[in-house]
Formats: sequence, C-alpha cells, structure tokens
Amino acid sequence: MTSFKSIFSVSVLSLSMLCLYTSNAQSHQTHHHNKLEQAISGEHRSAKNKNRDEYRHPGKTLSFFGFHSKMSVVEITPGGGWYTEILAPALKGTGKLYAAHYPDTDEDNYYSRSRKRLEKKLASHEVFSEVVLTNFIPKKTNEIAPANSADLVLTFRNLHNWGDEGMAAVFNDAYAVLKKGGVLGIVEHRMPEAQNWKDNESSGYVPESMVIKLATAAGFTLDSSSKINANPKDTASHPKGVWSLPPVLALKEKDKEKYLAIGESDRMTLKFVK
Repeated sequence: MTSFKSIFSVSVLSLSMLCLYTSNAQSHQTHHHNKLEQAISGEHRSAKNKNRDEYRHPGKTLSFFGFHSKMSVVEITPGGGWYTEILAPALKGTGKLYAAHYPDTDEDNYYSRSRKRLEKKLASHEVFSEVVLTNFIPKKTNEIAPANSADLVLTFRNLHNWGDEGMAAVFNDAYAVLKKGGVLGIVEHRMPEAQNWKDNESSGYVPESMVIKLATAAGFTLDSSSKINANPKDTASHPKGVWSLPPVLALKEKDKEKYLAIGESDRMTLKFVK
C-alpha cells in the first residue's frame, strides 16, 4: 500500500520539476526578448532608421510572428536592410539569418545596384557577420534557403513589386524552405478592397484578400492578422501612390505637411503557417 508520505514526496518532486521548467521557459523567453530589444536599440542603427520604428513597430511585429533568437529566419529582398539591422544581431550566435536578395550581375540595373548596397551594409558592421546571402529572382523558382530548414520567412513591403504571378512564386519559395509548422510573416501596403487592383497596380498597394488567396493556394493556412501596422489615415489614393507618403515623399515639398500628418502607409500584417 502506497504511503501518504510517498505520495506527498512524489507530488513535491513533480511540483518542483514543473516550477523549474516554468522558470527555465520564462528565462529563455526573457533572453529572446532582451536580444530583440538590444538589436532594436543598438548603436549600429542610424537615427534615421530608428525614427521609422514609430510607424513600423519592429518589436511588436516580430513578436506577433513568433520570432525568437534561436530561429532559422529568411528575409526576402531586404532592400536597404532596415529589418536586417534588427534581425542580424538578434539572431547572431544563437540562430540563423538568410538574406534572399536580387543577384549581383554585370549589368548596371536596379537589381544589381540593390544587391551591391546590401552587400556594402553587411560589410559595414560586425553585427552582420553571420548573415548568409542567397539569390532571389522574381517570378522564378528560387532556393532561398535549404529545403524544410526555416522556422520563419519574412517579407516586408515587397509584394507590390512582383504582381500576382510573382507573389504566387514567392509563396511557393517560402513554403519549400519552411519546416512543417513554420511561419510566413507578411507586412504589405494595403489597398482598400473597393479599389480595383488591376487599375491601381502601380500604386504600391495590394488587396489583403489577394494575398490571402495566393498564400492559401501555395499551401499556407492563415493563422492570424494584426492591426499593429494599420493606419486608418491612409486612403491609399495619392498622386504618386504609396511613395507620396513618408519616408519617400515623392512630391517633395508639395503637400508635404499633409503627407507627414498621414504618416507611413496602412499595412496588413499577416501570419501564415505551413
């Protein structure tokens, strides 16, 4: 017959193990959060880029996607590396970051120049020393990272560059590299559903329903959406499209105060799961 003392001892041991597990989990969570916060506030980031945090909410956005510092992450077309400045140090030493960008070619075009700018940035500071560069060509099949290896694939304000055919292709690329249960995180300028996308495709905005449809067709399930990067002041109807707004301010001084008052674009923030 089992004694009360034995039952009590087992219960105390189980409770102690549970407390230890909870404490370790909380410690790991705090560590991941601290690495991300340190990356966001890091001295390697310019004041100009930090000023964009007000509109881009990097900490909240990456947390919404489930980011932590031990992940294998792919950032598709980092551009000038605004998010790369945060992801690289947050993952350095504990995780992995692939920057899938346009290839460098002998031609003097937008793609080659963009690649060279990113390479220059990655060589500018030791926080980028572990970033792995891969090639991404729009509307093609690309190996942006090893198959079934990534925990998280991210693309920020890029989908409008590729059209519906290009979006479908990049979602297939993302699906191929993600582990089962991996996350595709998307932030994109949002076109009101009442606008006709084909008539306004050059505006830089994309309908959220189109993104969901194409990602679902690639095999993803929409897990959740967030209003983190929403901006109700943005009508998505401007003379030079999304580039009328900051930070570009394509109209220069014309109506500058008006567009500064609107701020950066209204953006969808979508979390898909493989």
